[in-house]
Amino acid sequence: MSADAKTSEHDITPEQLCIGLHVHLDLSWTEHPFTFSSFKIKSLDQIAIIQGLGLKRIRYSPTKSDAKPLPAAAPATPDKHAETQASAQKVVANEADPCVQAKRERMHRLAEQRARTSACEQGLLSAANTIKSINKDVFSKPDEVREAANTLITTIADSMLVDADVSVQLMADKVGGEDAYFHSINVSLLSMMLAKELKTPAAMVQMVGVGALFHDIGELEIPEQILRKQEALNKSELALLKLHGEYGINIAKKIGLPTEVLQVITQHHERVDGSGYPLGLTAAQLSLPSRIVSLVNAYDELCNPPNLAHALTPHEALSTLFAQQRAQFDPLCMSTFVRCMGVYPPGTVVILSNGATAMVVSVNTSKPLRPVVVVYDPAVPKDAAIVVDLDTEQDVSITQTIRPQNLSPDAHVYLSPRKRMTYYFDTQPGQPG
Repeated sequence: MSADAKTSEHDITPEQLCIGLHVHLDLSWTEHPFTFSSFKIKSLDQIAIIQGLGLKRIRYSPTKSDAKPLPAAAPATPDKHAETQASAQKVVANEADPCVQAKRERMHRLAEQRARTSACEQGLLSAANTIKSINKDVFSKPDEVREAANTLITTIADSMLVDADVSVQLMADKVGGEDAYFHSINVSLLSMMLAKELKTPAAMVQMVGVGALFHDIGELEIPEQILRKQEALNKSELALLKLHGEYGINIAKKIGLPTEVLQVITQHHERVDGSGYPLGLTAAQLSLPSRIVSLVNAYDELCNPPNLAHALTPHEALSTLFAQQRAQFDPLCMSTFVRCMGVYPPGTVVILSNGATAMVVSVNTSKPLRPVVVVYDPAVPKDAAIVVDLDTEQDVSITQTIRPQNLSPDAHVYLSPRKRMTYYFDTQPGQPG
C-alpha cells in the first residue's frame, strides 16, 4: 500500500465525524477550544465545534477509535449541514461559550504554571549558590556557613509551612545540571516536605532540613575518584566511603551544629531493621529526623547514582523502595512518602488515557494521583509545550509508565527526560476538602 493510500484511510470530512472517533486537529493549540489537539470524540457538542473550525479534512486514528466514520456517501442534507455549520461557528466565535472560556482558562493556567516554574528555577539556583558557598567555606568560615545554612532552610521552611499545598516540581537539566550538590537540595526539600506531611512541629521541619543539607558533608574528606567512581567500589574504597558520617560529625561540630543535626549526619545510612551502618542501629535507637532523611536519601541515590546507566526512573525507585526495601525504613515515613510523591513521581514518563505521551513535572502532595504533566505534541513547539493539570482535566488519566529509552526519538527530544532528577517546590493555597 502506498503512503498516500495509507494517509487517505485516516482522512475524513467533517460530515463523517461521530462519537467514538479519535481525531487529530491540524491546527495550532490556540486555534481550537480543546485541551488536546488529539482526542476521542465524546459528544455531539464536540462534533459541532470541530465542524466549525474550518477544516476541510480531519485526520483520525482507526486503532484508537471506538467507532467507524459515518459513510462519506451519506452527508447531512444541505440545509441541515448549513444549520450545523452556522451553529458551530457561533459556538467557536462566542467568547461567552463555556468551551471557549474553558480554553482561555487553560491558557491562563498554563501561563501561571510557567511563571511558577520560572520562580522555582530561581529558588533552586539561589539554593545551589548557597550550597556552593557552604562547601567552599566550611573549613575556613564555619560561623558564616552555619548562618548561611540556617538562613536557607528558614527561608524554605517559611514558604513550605504556610497553609498551602506543597507541589514538588521537576527542574530542567539546564537548571539542575550535573553537579553533586543538587543531591543535598533534593534530600533537604523532600525531607522537609515529608516532615511537614508527618505533621511534625515547625522546629523539627527546620531541623530535618538542616540535617539533610549537611548529611553528606563528610564526603568533603573522601577522595573525588571514590565519590565519582562509575564501577562498583572495592572493599577498601567502600570502607573509606562509609567513614563519611564520622568525618561529617567532626566537621559539623566545628561549625557548631546542634545535636539533632549530628544525629542525622551519623545515622542517615542506618536502617530500622538494623541492616544499616555504621552501628547497625534499629528503629528505637534512631531519631525521627534520621529516619526521614535515610529514606529520602535512599530514594535520591536510586534516581541519581554516580553511574547514570544504573539510574532508576522515579517511578521505579519508589516501587523498589516500597516492594523490596520496605522493611528497612520507618513504615509511617514510607507510606507518607509514597503518598506525597504519588504513584507517578516527577520525572516519570507516562501514557495518558487519550493515547498521548507525557512526562510528570509536578506532584501536589494533597492530590498525588493527579499530577501535572507536559504533553508531547509535535504540532506544538517544544518551548510552548502543553502543560496539563490532571486534577482539572478529569476526563484524562494515566494508564501506564514507560522508560525514557522506549520513547520515539522525536518524543525523547521533545520531552527531554532528565539524566539527573532535580527538584524544587512550589506552594499554593490549600483547597477545601
